[in-house]
Amino acid sequence: MEKRQFTVNAPISGTFYAQPSPEEGPYVQIGDTVKKKDVVCIVETMKIFNEVRAEKPGVVREVLVEDEDAVMTGQPMIVLEEI
Repeated sequence: MEKRQFTVNAPISGTFYAQPSPEEGPYVQIGDTVKKKDVVCIVETMKIFNEVRAEKPGVVREVLVEDEDAVMTGQPMIVLEEI
């Protein structure tokens, strides 16, 4: 049976950040397993850094945007596969 994939979408328009700071590693990488409510990235809007959390558990299969890319509300950013 094929596992379903789902996306983590931008909750608001802004700038995508893959890690909490330039000195730290990314929140998630391809192959990582995330639990529901784990922080997977940040979207910064007007100097407010919004943590984006996984809505359900999954395995990271693809990151669709690059660090510091502009994202629009609802834009898929990360692909997860259900576990």
